[in-house]
Amino acid sequence: MAKKKEVTVEERLRALYDLQLIDSRIDEIRNVRGELPLEVRDLEDEVAGLNIRLEKLVSSLEVIDNDIASKKNLIEESKALIKKYSEQQKNVRNNREYNSLTKEVEFQELEIELAEKHIKEFKAQIEQKKQVIAETKERLKERETHLKHKKGELDAILAETEKEEQALIEKSETYKTQIEERLVAAYVRIRTNVKNGLAVVPIERGASGGSFFTIPPQVQVEIASRKKVITDEHSGRILVDAALAEEQKAKMEKMFSKL
Repeated sequence: MAKKKEVTVEERLRALYDLQLIDSRIDEIRNVRGELPLEVRDLEDEVAGLNIRLEKLVSSLEVIDNDIASKKNLIEESKALIKKYSEQQKNVRNNREYNSLTKEVEFQELEIELAEKHIKEFKAQIEQKKQVIAETKERLKERETHLKHKKGELDAILAETEKEEQALIEKSETYKTQIEERLVAAYVRIRTNVKNGLAVVPIERGASGGSFFTIPPQVQVEIASRKKVITDEHSGRILVDAALAEEQKAKMEKMFSKL
């Protein structure tokens, strides 16, 4: 049985930096999309909310129309009763009966007056709601146009980048399987804790990439020797020398261009 080849520190560093380059490329693609998916989702929610509001407003108009019809029926009933009581007054036998019918007529007249007042109020509500409906429809039209535009933007970006992003995600997972678990765990932890997602960085002008803290010359020599995994004492990032970084960048650029 053939002995499994031992992976050198340099090979680990190269694999880690390759993984970083892949994940950084995924980050770039997602940054291009930026806030668009959230914007689209928010606009979809707003459009849905405006549609529900319109439905409720239209429904409330129907209720008011029914209330007006009900009041108009009540007026007709009251008019019929007034006519009936007025006819009865012509045939009363005494003042008590006449006064009783007069009170009934007055009550029905008050009922008509109150119903007409309610109808007037209902009609004012209708005008107010119609104004709100018109404003809501205008807002809905504007939001739908904006949503269509943003969806078009997002679809165009997705069409350009989705295939590449998926291929890169698969590559990232494959590369992780080629690196020992403890290093992958450290890489993921560092990447999660730093703002720009850079867990593995090269030395640039005597400092770790993206940092202003100078690395002592002796440590720089150790990093360049590629004999052990060294982290920046300030940021915790894994450090690689500039030459290794350039070699891996050239290699990965070729791979990216084929995706």
